[in-house]
Amino acid sequence: MKTRIEKDSMGELEVPEKALYGAQTQRAINNFPISNEAMPEAFIRSLILIKAAAAQANEALECITPKQAQAIQNACNELLDADDLMQHFPVDVYQTGSGTSSNMNANEVIATLASQYNGETVNPNDHVNFGQSSNDIIPSAIHVSATLELAGHLLPALEHLKNTIVEKGKSLAGYTKTGRTHLMDAMPVRLDQTFNAWAAQLQDNIDNLNYIKTKTSQLAQGGTAVGTGINAHPEFAQRIARALSELTKQTFSPGQDFFALIGSQDTAVALSGQLKAVAVTYMKIANDLRWMNSGPLAGLGEITLQALQPGSSIMPGKVNPVIPEATAMVAAQVIGNDAAITIGGQSGNFELNVMLPVIAKNLLSSIKLLANSGQLLADNAIATLTVNEDKLNEALHRNPILVTALNPIIGYAKAAEIAKKAYQDGRPVIDVADEETDLSREELTTLLDPAKLTHGGL
Repeated sequence: MKTRIEKDSMGELEVPEKALYGAQTQRAINNFPISNEAMPEAFIRSLILIKAAAAQANEALECITPKQAQAIQNACNELLDADDLMQHFPVDVYQTGSGTSSNMNANEVIATLASQYNGETVNPNDHVNFGQSSNDIIPSAIHVSATLELAGHLLPALEHLKNTIVEKGKSLAGYTKTGRTHLMDAMPVRLDQTFNAWAAQLQDNIDNLNYIKTKTSQLAQGGTAVGTGINAHPEFAQRIARALSELTKQTFSPGQDFFALIGSQDTAVALSGQLKAVAVTYMKIANDLRWMNSGPLAGLGEITLQALQPGSSIMPGKVNPVIPEATAMVAAQVIGNDAAITIGGQSGNFELNVMLPVIAKNLLSSIKLLANSGQLLADNAIATLTVNEDKLNEALHRNPILVTALNPIIGYAKAAEIAKKAYQDGRPVIDVADEETDLSREELTTLLDPAKLTHGGL
């Protein structure tokens, strides 16, 4: 590979001849051959957006020249439009805990392109990074990328999943099934009640994520090295937040306390906790679907999920619930990501958190996984499932627990006696109740109507 010589404050270094980055990026490449996994593209894009907004702010504040500012913005736009963006950002996730290597990677790449536009040197530190520190820009990039990914991907996916569940539930309102608690037969429920419960869980998650998004929209930018704002214009924080809001169509503002936003990652930890809650909701829905779909002969067989692929390499005709299974694995991974983010959040030592890259990586991974799997769960499982009505009814009317409806009339003890006899004899509870009580068959038919029982009351 042909190389060129680049120089930084530590001396000279060979860099690939055609690379847009410089010496500091190359040092990071050499120092951290750990995972061969670069920072997430969503994070890099947010970092570039912040650099473009910073150029606008610094031009308005006369901290850099209009020509330099325009060159930096042109470079940022070129990168954001590039199909091969990530080839310029090879620094490993597992790097210096402040993310300085990724910040300098962006500064160097942008400076190289900006110098080409400008016709004279644009310096990565003195111009692209003016008024900034890795210590405020990396926390800001975490917040910006999380905000954009929530708004652009996860929240729409959750709304789509919720709406798909609600609409499917409406179409299934006429079906009554045996309810289950402890995986054992319980009082009847309607399928729309089951589906609406899932939708309510999702709505709670949506509400909570929207609240946390108001926190991720608050930025550390302007605090620079330790939170004091050294080397940044006093108006820089407000100006960059305004410029970034215009660029992204999301509302960003300076944080209320830069020291807190640089020294901790409490908002990221809170967001991750809520993503874990979404994962738990997904796991509930996925496992309910798997149980209801189980069989088709030896399981519950209440619904049939769309057949998407052969289920076995040895058993012909077998079909598995692949989308719920994939969703459950996503949930497990998101729960694991949350553990890493929680530990990362504990690493705020004095004026700086030093696990920023791994927090960014896991946070954005969780958002992406939940958004993609939520879309699939909606379109390829919920929307396309069918109900096996005969299978529902087979168990429904023989369910001894229906006798619960007679409690107010005959008492719990007598009802338990009838339930046990019905179960022991394998007979419908209405037949046993007809023999064991003074209630007429007509009264029992009304009292034990499974569909009526789903409306509750006495």
